[in-house]
Amino acid sequence: MKTQIKTLLLCTALIGFMSCNANNKTQDITQNEIATLHPEPSKQCIKVALLLDTSNSMDGLIDQAKAQLWDIVNELSYAKCGNQKPNLQIALYEYGNDNLSSREGYIRQVLAFSDDLDDISKELFSLTTNGGEEYCGQVIQTSLNQLDWGKNPDDLKLIFIAGNEPFTQGKTNYKDASTNANEKDVTINTIFCGDYNQGVSTYWRDGARLTNGDYMAINQNRATVHIASPYDDEILILNKKLNKTYVAYGQKGREKMEMQAEQDMNAGTYSKANAVKRTVSKSSHLYKNTTWDLVDAVALEEVVIEDIKEEALPSELKGKTKEEIKNYVAEKSKEREAIQKQINELNAKRKEYVLKQQKENNNGLENAMIKAIKEQAKNKKYSFQ
Repeated sequence: MKTQIKTLLLCTALIGFMSCNANNKTQDITQNEIATLHPEPSKQCIKVALLLDTSNSMDGLIDQAKAQLWDIVNELSYAKCGNQKPNLQIALYEYGNDNLSSREGYIRQVLAFSDDLDDISKELFSLTTNGGEEYCGQVIQTSLNQLDWGKNPDDLKLIFIAGNEPFTQGKTNYKDASTNANEKDVTINTIFCGDYNQGVSTYWRDGARLTNGDYMAINQNRATVHIASPYDDEILILNKKLNKTYVAYGQKGREKMEMQAEQDMNAGTYSKANAVKRTVSKSSHLYKNTTWDLVDAVALEEVVIEDIKEEALPSELKGKTKEEIKNYVAEKSKEREAIQKQINELNAKRKEYVLKQQKENNNGLENAMIKAIKEQAKNKKYSFQ
């Protein structure tokens, strides 16, 4: 009888863990039993695969993606699943470009699912356009085959495909790709770059409906609007201070620190306000650099100071004792937290100012993606606060 009761309780725990709101459903089981017999699944994740047409006519679309990345990241940083903040992973594909292999359907995986926001920014800025054949069904199926979508039922799994040629082109039927997407619990959202009715007649709306996704039409050539605020200069000064809290380690450390600065510059090429939005992203939980920053690596338990080798340390820490290294990292962590707090406080004022200046959000790609993500997130009981 005791065995049966224990089994019943553990089953209750299993059911509880399947929901974002399951935090209070396992009170009758000790934490040791749960950890030993059924470890808690990994934190929920928002997975977004962005499939961009990079043929000749899509310069405006690529420009919008580059200019609006940080707005999208910042909106997603407010997502919650129960009491947890989900991680964010973004994958990037380009298709319809003559520079790509015809044997691969003019399709290239630019980046597999990644939570490295600097890498995502770098790859977006590397994209160029050239004429080609746009095979929507095939690029969707390729992303479904190649990417690790996982099996966590609480993950929000989304494809956003943007382009302007008929959705029916190519050897892979988009309906078959949609069937596969449904099997993987992936929602396909289609963004037609052009007239709404033209997108309907060329099956872009049907491509979204088959997985209960959203169909949207945007003007890809509309310039992104960035509204300046009185708080921008102060936030950018804080960004410089923030960068000084990073402690590069390992073979990639110096290279990744240079990339961080490069992506700061890329954001600034669009406007000071856009550079501010990137700074805000860097102060959120979504910006983490455990592979090269000792502060993040220690905080997220990716690195133990006692185990790190001398050659992996930056010059300022070479020859230091383990205790001295710990103290240095702890001080940088404390400094970073204080700076991020200041950035977030200023950003709250900035957002309030911008909302008063902004009659509506006319930024095509950003507006379309955020609207769709927030609506579909409700099905997974996500909230945005």
